Formats: sequence, C-alpha cells, structure tokens
Amino acid sequence: MYQHVPVMLDQAIEALRIEPGGRYIDCTVGQGGHASVILEKIMPGGQLLGFDADPQAIQIAKSRLKKHGKSVLLINENFRNLKQICSQYNFIPVHGILFDLGMSSAQLDKADRGFSFQKEAPLDMRFNPDQTLSAAEIVNSYSENDLAMIIWKYGEEPKSRRIARNIVKNRPLKTTLELASVISKAVNGERKRIHPATRTFQALRIAVNQEIENLMMALEQAIEILGINGRLVVISFHSLEDRAVKEFFKLEAKKCVCPPQTPVCNCDHVPSLRIVNKKVIKPSQGEIVTNPRSRSARMRIAERINQN
Repeated sequence: MYQHVPVMLDQAIEALRIEPGGRYIDCTVGQGGHASVILEKIMPGGQLLGFDADPQAIQIAKSRLKKHGKSVLLINENFRNLKQICSQYNFIPVHGILFDLGMSSAQLDKADRGFSFQKEAPLDMRFNPDQTLSAAEIVNSYSENDLAMIIWKYGEEPKSRRIARNIVKNRPLKTTLELASVISKAVNGERKRIHPATRTFQALRIAVNQEIENLMMALEQAIEILGINGRLVVISFHSLEDRAVKEFFKLEAKKCVCPPQTPVCNCDHVPSLRIVNKKVIKPSQGEIVTNPRSRSARMRIAERINQN
C-alpha cells in the first residue's frame, strides 16, 4: 500500500501540545500519517476524530488506524461541515485541531484523478468523486473572463488572460495533457523555473473543490469547537492559503476590527485567539531533502483564549 509521508510531522505534534486522554481533530486525515502519531500520544483514554472529503483516503486511513479501535472515528465529509459533525458525535470541546491542506501525494500520483499535468487523465480534480463540478466543466463551459479570473485569483498566474484565451480557442479539452499543452503554448515557453501549467492546475483544483471558501468556513467553526487553551494548527502549501490563514488569525486575535478611519471603536469584537508563532514555521532543510514535496509547506499556530 502506498503511504503518504506526513509533512512537518514533528512540528505539528509539538504545536498541538498533545495531552494523554485528550480529544483531537484531524480535518484532513488523508492516509493517517499525522493521525497515527496523534493517536499514539493521546493514549490512554484519548480520542481522535478524522475528516476527509476523499472516500479513497478514508478507506486507507481506516485500514491503517484500525488497531486503535474506538479511539478513532473517521468521517468521509468535507471539513466545511466541521461543527455539525462534531455536534452530531458529541465531540465538543476539543484540545486541538489540525489542518494539513492541499492534496496528498497519493492523489497527485494517481493518474486517473486528473490532478497532475504530467500524466494523461480525464480533467477531473475532484477530492470527492460524488460532487458534480469537475475541472472539465470549468475548462469547457466557463467564459473566457471567468476562466481568467479563476486562474488569476487561485493560481496568482500573471498570464491568466492569455491562458484563458488559448483554452477557449482550443475547446473542447478532454485530458490533462491536452490542457497542459494549451497552457504551455499560451505562455510560449517563457517559464523555466516551474512548469507553465503549475499555477493554472492549482487554480482549477482550488476552484473545483472550493478550497479557500471551505477553509474559511471551517476555521470559523474551529474556534467554537476548541476548548480554552486548545491549539489550532494549519499547514498550507501555497501563498493563497497561507495568507488567508494569517489574516484570519490576525483578525481573531485583535481587540478591535473597526476600519482604520473609525474615530471610536464600536465593533464590540472580543479576541478569540492568541497567535503562537509570529513568524511562519517552515520545514527543516533535512525534511526538504528527504521529502521534496514539503518544501512549500508553511505552518501557523493559534491558541483559543477565554473571551470573558
């Protein structure tokens, strides 16, 4: 069985400040890499609730973690429904919540999922194959303007309009390699450091799975689920995610969120978080060498505080 190597494992475990007998949530359980270590450290008496939108990931995690019996509960569900599921299973409050964002190596390496521009596959990119929207629908039915907006907003691609124009010109596109070729021709091989299709594929994946919107919904709910002094730990893999997490943490740690021009505070905002790491945490050089896919990882930590 292929096993995904968990990114920033030691830092994540330390950041969660795990206690034996504690209750923790892994919002992106994947193949159970982080979860297996959390479960070892919360014994005796601890509990772990794991989420993943990908049913294949849940099945692999169930097999890997079955030795922990009733100490672990795995749910095939998007973390946007975090509070609802936690309420359903009486899993409130908790000592810590972990988000390890993006896609796993297994998803990227499995050609038929359509995440990679290096392997021939249908244009899919869905974390959950039961959802309706796929990359194929966006690529082949969205307007040029909407395509350009998605590629710019979620991929931070400076050639977004040129790429969108070339996609529309060459439709219909059915496979990942067809799309990658169209993108490469649109930028005329100008980019050498990264593949020309990297940012566009990222943008499409984020749009298909509504990753940023779902993340923001889940972070808001996480505050309500965390017990006082509970830790919220987020590992992200591109600047868009990291920036969203950073701004969310900053907002929730402020005493006042009024616009700068407001003469007297009238927002009545009460801080709910304390930012633990002022500077973003990055993987060690040793980890980057042994697991190159960790090189873009960024970790941020916040702690739930008493609002009274």
